[in-house]
Amino acid sequence: MNAIFDRVIVLNLIANTAIFYVAARLYLLPLISRVSLQLILVPILLFHSMRHLGMMFVTRGATYPGLPSQFAKKAAFGDLLTGILAFVAIPLVLSGSGLAKPAVWLFNIVGTIDLIVAITTATIYNAPPTMGPAYWIPALWVPMLLVTHYLTFIILLRSWK
Repeated sequence: MNAIFDRVIVLNLIANTAIFYVAARLYLLPLISRVSLQLILVPILLFHSMRHLGMMFVTRGATYPGLPSQFAKKAAFGDLLTGILAFVAIPLVLSGSGLAKPAVWLFNIVGTIDLIVAITTATIYNAPPTMGPAYWIPALWVPMLLVTHYLTFIILLRSWK
């Protein structure tokens, strides 16, 4: 049964990442060169500010007993740190501060590394069968996070003057 569950979460992660990527290609990427960076970056930063929800991985009732702590703690606190960095970057981006670009770089690098570490440790320690109600995080939330990190890298590398 666990093998089927593991395949379903991989299917959810890959399929939803592809769907969100297509949506970004159709609706957001064409706007990058035509609208202010604030118009795209602030909603992304607001979205990532909600990454405190990753703390569900260390909350009783949000997961099943036996969720590997090697995964849960890294995922939870990596998400929390990323959420804080995203939230701190918002006023810097809105004000046009010289610190805005370094703050967005820091948020984006830390957040991307956090997701890579979370996906890797979840796989190594077979976390999916014990994720319980928090299953929606890697099935739906992580694909959106991955795509918005990708968009942010594009903005940082191509569009930010």
